[in-house]
Amino acid sequence: MATDDPQVGGRIQRLRRQRGVSQAELASALAISASYLNLIEHNRRRITVPLLLKLAGFFGIEPGELVENDETRLIGDLMELFGDEVFADSSLTNQDVRDLANSNPAIGRAVVRLYDQYRALRGARAGSAGSPEPGGPPPGQMTGGHPATDAVSDFIQANANHFPTLEAAAERVRADVDAEPDSLDYGLRNYLFNVFGLNWRTANLPAGIARRYDPERREVLTAEVLEPASAAFAVAHQIGLFAAGAEIDRLVDESDLPADAPVVARNALASYFAGALIMPYEPFLKACRETRYDIERIQRRFRASFEQVCQRMTTLQRPGQMGVPLHLIRTDIAGNISKRFSLSGIRISRHSGACPRWNVYSAFLHPERINVQISQMPEGQRYFCIARSYARGGYGYQAPRRHLSIGLGCHIAHAGSLVYADGIDLADPSQTVPIGVGCRICPRLDCEQRAHPPADHHFTMNERDRAESFYAPGRWGN
Repeated sequence: MATDDPQVGGRIQRLRRQRGVSQAELASALAISASYLNLIEHNRRRITVPLLLKLAGFFGIEPGELVENDETRLIGDLMELFGDEVFADSSLTNQDVRDLANSNPAIGRAVVRLYDQYRALRGARAGSAGSPEPGGPPPGQMTGGHPATDAVSDFIQANANHFPTLEAAAERVRADVDAEPDSLDYGLRNYLFNVFGLNWRTANLPAGIARRYDPERREVLTAEVLEPASAAFAVAHQIGLFAAGAEIDRLVDESDLPADAPVVARNALASYFAGALIMPYEPFLKACRETRYDIERIQRRFRASFEQVCQRMTTLQRPGQMGVPLHLIRTDIAGNISKRFSLSGIRISRHSGACPRWNVYSAFLHPERINVQISQMPEGQRYFCIARSYARGGYGYQAPRRHLSIGLGCHIAHAGSLVYADGIDLADPSQTVPIGVGCRICPRLDCEQRAHPPADHHFTMNERDRAESFYAPGRWGN
């Protein structure tokens, strides 16, 4: 048996480059010649099933992820895009969207970028005028992210949230930090002084400022209100801008990011470095395996925050040393998604809030407690999801607090690797909660929490029955 998928070679090549693996290294791991691998990557040789399984094992993914359409995520983004009311009269079908993504993916991505800009402009105009644009959202309704932040999310997703050059830079710095026979904070403090001639001290900084670099006084200041884990991360972030600046600049320069996005990308990559410095790859992966991804135990081991640990868990994509492929989402109490990344295969809304049935939202009802859910998407795929809400700020009397929720999860096939699945019958259908990407593209009309009809829905009045859901078949027909 073999696969004739004409796209699989390009996927293998992209995965290999994302992981920083040479053709010779991958060929050696697969026990084939580099020349044969080169032919596979250029779609000039068929891939046998045994070789496909080896490739999937090497990259730490499901075999189906190599042979399924490479544009699956693009298709999802386009379906969400064309679900907007502005396209209500276009009569586009799902097959039309798939044809565009498969035959002209570059054009499809350009359409997504154009729509990102359109939404940003539409939201800005609606906000300044105090009234909605024709076909646009009402004032105050969420309009999605900024094009720059969307572009950086795509950039991180395209690199599987793993940057080998930043891992190497963090390991070099950590070796110097660990030379100090004391705590991590002491090592960071001495590294800053010995390498850059900077002193680190806490200070009463203005509200909202977590860290300040003062080059004239040769100081790095962290706000006295920060938790120790947040202060250390802020300093590690600053060290990243200094010690890994060249690596960060190279990654940004090699990307195809639109205006404003490079600034956002530099911040994100410096944060990646900070996480890698505080939680070094091999010890962190070992801790994940030993504790079966027990976040709170790992927090204590590395003196990190809940969010820092979750974020770091998503970066474990080193060839031969991979963790569970995870997804991560962060949302506020109004439903605004500020972080989204998926290696599990679950789709996360690009422009609107996710499904209210998802436990990343119900976690707000049980603050500071880990909530567990088996989530099933409309196409039938199931995912094991955990979520916890928490508050930021409030470091003073009547100081405002920001309420957030972090969702982390994996495909149901990997659930047994997580301690949170203990005692749960993963095969019991009664344990499964149906969720969707968003109301506009979710086909479940009987959902009692549906906020909008599907994009292709047509209303007919039923005056005899009134269903609990405004859009349920009992009240309206399709």
